[in-house]
Amino acid sequence: MGLRRLDLTSFRVFSHAIFEPDPTGTTVLVGPNGTGKTSLLEAVGYLGLARSLRGSPREALIKNGEERAILRADLLMNERELLLEAELLREGRPRLQLNRQAIRSRKDLALAIPVTTFCPDDVTVVQGGPGGRRELLDEALVLLNPSMAALIEDVEKILRQRNALLKQSGGRLTAEIESTLEVWNERLVNAGDELVAQRIALIELLADPINDAYQTLAGSTEESITESYAASAPAGLAQGLEQSQREDLRRGLTTVGPHRDDIEFLLDGRDIKTQASQGEQRTLALALRLAVHLAARSHLGEAPLLLLDDVFSELDPGRSRRLINELPRGQTLITTASPLPEGVDPALVLDVVDLVAADG
Repeated sequence: MGLRRLDLTSFRVFSHAIFEPDPTGTTVLVGPNGTGKTSLLEAVGYLGLARSLRGSPREALIKNGEERAILRADLLMNERELLLEAELLREGRPRLQLNRQAIRSRKDLALAIPVTTFCPDDVTVVQGGPGGRRELLDEALVLLNPSMAALIEDVEKILRQRNALLKQSGGRLTAEIESTLEVWNERLVNAGDELVAQRIALIELLADPINDAYQTLAGSTEESITESYAASAPAGLAQGLEQSQREDLRRGLTTVGPHRDDIEFLLDGRDIKTQASQGEQRTLALALRLAVHLAARSHLGEAPLLLLDDVFSELDPGRSRRLINELPRGQTLITTASPLPEGVDPALVLDVVDLVAADG
């Protein structure tokens, strides 16, 4: 199971490049900063997640001076050959195809190329706002159970429609607005409460793996991680929407629901977002990704394609070594501008400078 070949056209720094990683083991991409190591991982990640690993807008993924970028990946998944293609346009929606058929859902992507990532920017999941934590949870839900993609997309669609209605109301609850609002409320309650329940179940599933991964990476069992789901409507969406209706009308948007929820992490009772060191926060960020990766390995029977972007520059040798020791066997792509830590035994090493030179 894995990526066999990636063909890039007008993506980031590349006019054209062909990348052929080891199909089952570890491929290390080396080279100075700014030569395109992360861009290659970003291309692979985009095909699996339909977004930039760095949170970059679509326009930033297209090479300067070009109007579109093309990605083509040859995959072998569960003994099935797949062709996954993406076209990114400066104007208009991106297009994705699997074996020449349009991809219209996250489920199709999750089934085609399950991906997990470790990036230096992952620390923002811990330090930043709740959106990053919700995104991590929802991506994990889809990775472990691709059918969850339909539920997440349904909630997003309902919220867009409800918000459009609230904005249209101009803050006035006419009989027509009230009648239509009741319809969207009912749909949001059904789908939103289910999504919240799935998120809570996932947190419970990952609780011990997150703590174990944190203690392993930290090299100590003296401190423990606990987590809890902070719902914006703790008594359920039916009550939450009823109580927030006046505020929703005034502001023209939905103020409670799964799009406003958060996950709280405590390190021995301390809020890790505000009362922990950056090293502790970075260790938790990696522990979250590692726990999801190991859970996916257990559920899927094989480890997802793992993307490690310059992680070792952020870790001391001990944490780097412990991270590598915890990873299950599977196809892994690693970027680094520094020597690999002890214990990393790559099947293939590629110098990105050579890819750029060949591209030119």
